[in-house]
Amino acid sequence: MLDLEKSYYSDEVKLIAGVDEAGRGPLAGPVCVAACVLPPDYVNPLIDDSKKLTAKKREALFGLIKENAIAYVIKFGTPEMIDEEDIYHCTQRLMKECLLELSPYYQLALTDAMPIPDFPKPLFPIIKGDAKAMNIAAASILAKVSRDHYMDELEKQYPQFSFSIHKGYGTKKHLAELDEYGPIPGVHRKSFGPVKKFFSKQLTLF
Repeated sequence: MLDLEKSYYSDEVKLIAGVDEAGRGPLAGPVCVAACVLPPDYVNPLIDDSKKLTAKKREALFGLIKENAIAYVIKFGTPEMIDEEDIYHCTQRLMKECLLELSPYYQLALTDAMPIPDFPKPLFPIIKGDAKAMNIAAASILAKVSRDHYMDELEKQYPQFSFSIHKGYGTKKHLAELDEYGPIPGVHRKSFGPVKKFFSKQLTLF
């Protein structure tokens, strides 16, 4: 069971927020950030790092977390935002925004290894936090499922890309689709690897 929060609760700290992201690595689609505050006495042994869970378990926990959370916020960073800021700083800014929106509901925040400079409340970046702290793990599930839903819908708009399968990651299938159809403006991240190379090739034609 994830219970790192126990070491942070005190007379001054009654509620703790966790924040995490999904989608920093893909070539397409948004990055999704979620922040979550669970009741300190909430127990659910099934909550874990979203990467360790099956899609079916994540879906079930997604609803339970939203039902039981004191508060949560979910935000998306578009491919344009990622290209403009870079993925690290875009994710960092979204984490800060999510936590600030939750600000009345907690006294301390835990992130999954992400420092947030000049944050107005006590904040601790925890290495592999989504495998140690329930609030971070819950946030990771909210972010992952929300992004997966987004990518499922994106495939309906662009059926030539199997976004429901590879979620925009640089799999062999996705790379083959990129070679055949080219990147989609506003969907693929121009600053990322094979996508960047594609646009570089385009520029050499003119």
